[in-house]
Amino acid sequence: MVDLRTDLTQNVERHHDCWEEHVSQPESSVTSSCGHANGRCQSSTSFRSETVTLSHVLTGVALMQSHPAGQIDSIVRSGVLDGVYPSAVVVVGTSDSVLLKRGIGSMTWEPGNPPDPDSTLYDLASLTKVVATASGLLVLVDQGAISLDAPLATYVPDFRGRDKERVTVRHVLTHRSGLRAFLPLHTSTTDATSARHRVVTEELRWPVGSRVEYSDLNSMLAGWAIEQASGQRLSDFVRDAVFDPLGMTRTQYGVPVEDRRWAAPINLWRGHPISGVVHDQNAERFGGVSGHAGVYSTGMDVARLSQWYLRRGRTAEGIQLVSGSVMDEFTARGDRNRALGWEMKDPSSADNSGELLAARSFGHTGFTGTSVWIDPSQDVFVVLLTNRVMAPRHPRSIAALKGIRGQVADAAVRLRWYACRIEQMVSEDRVCVDGPAR
Repeated sequence: MVDLRTDLTQNVERHHDCWEEHVSQPESSVTSSCGHANGRCQSSTSFRSETVTLSHVLTGVALMQSHPAGQIDSIVRSGVLDGVYPSAVVVVGTSDSVLLKRGIGSMTWEPGNPPDPDSTLYDLASLTKVVATASGLLVLVDQGAISLDAPLATYVPDFRGRDKERVTVRHVLTHRSGLRAFLPLHTSTTDATSARHRVVTEELRWPVGSRVEYSDLNSMLAGWAIEQASGQRLSDFVRDAVFDPLGMTRTQYGVPVEDRRWAAPINLWRGHPISGVVHDQNAERFGGVSGHAGVYSTGMDVARLSQWYLRRGRTAEGIQLVSGSVMDEFTARGDRNRALGWEMKDPSSADNSGELLAARSFGHTGFTGTSVWIDPSQDVFVVLLTNRVMAPRHPRSIAALKGIRGQVADAAVRLRWYACRIEQMVSEDRVCVDGPAR
């Protein structure tokens, strides 16, 4: 049996098919291991150098009665059929393996251009807040270039006004700065300079630290803190400090014109799909580079970032890019299910994160139809990227997508458990829980 950690996407399904084929044969013929050649199940490398016995087959059938990979495929596909989004990519994995990756639908509502988890670029929208901004700050905090409890004005000197000296970097990351949620910069300002001035001079609406108010302004300010502390433009710093070291070679702010054929469209203009430009109008006011929105990425690149978090700062090559203790601080639960930049699983609702992810799980969502959830307790992540904003046909596409995300998250945990049970059949040292943890 091949090592399931190398590509569970193929191996889980191949063994499923093999078990089904064995079960359809007389008991006396159930003696070969689950190998494949020319699309057929036949004898090959065996479990622990033994043949597959009837007990192996029955165990496999029991595990496969509700195949989680098939569930994920069906759930994500239902979003296309129901008009929630035309395309989606989903990636599920652990700290050291990819269990499943799928591209479903077509990049527009016209069939024939399927997405690819490795190459299709999606506008991450607010996932930018964690993929770029929180992760970039994580590196700078670990390096000692930024202090979480220092006044934000230390790094954003033009952030001045009543009580603003009390606002810390930690406050903006946890959305407890006292700032309002949104400003219509795309209509109230004329360029990046005037837009920044509008944000830094905005008065606080609530006492500092008294209220959690999820705000794009906080992430804009965090992005400017990164630029001041690093001496680089935000897009350059996160590329050099986060994306490149993690092998996220397709992740970038905006998409060059020559690469836009790889980008999932975000809207229509006079009947023609628009691809590769930022959907968020306030981010567009800043030239497409902001701490709150603007990053494009692929399903597999977001998976690489997720694995970095599951490995507590260690890269796939074994390099400790940031300390595990700092990463733990960024992903610890705070007030109102907030961490530092990240959202924690809401135990009161199955929307977005489902019911089976552990309480320690953290993630984020984006308006364009993107999401990521990471569960250190069960060593599993799930990435779901869609272009929901591409002329959705469902009347309540946002609400519908929340339900889909939750169902996919639950199926991802079941797939993690299922894969562990298969590994247990290969290695006597493998220990699995009795089922997905709640």
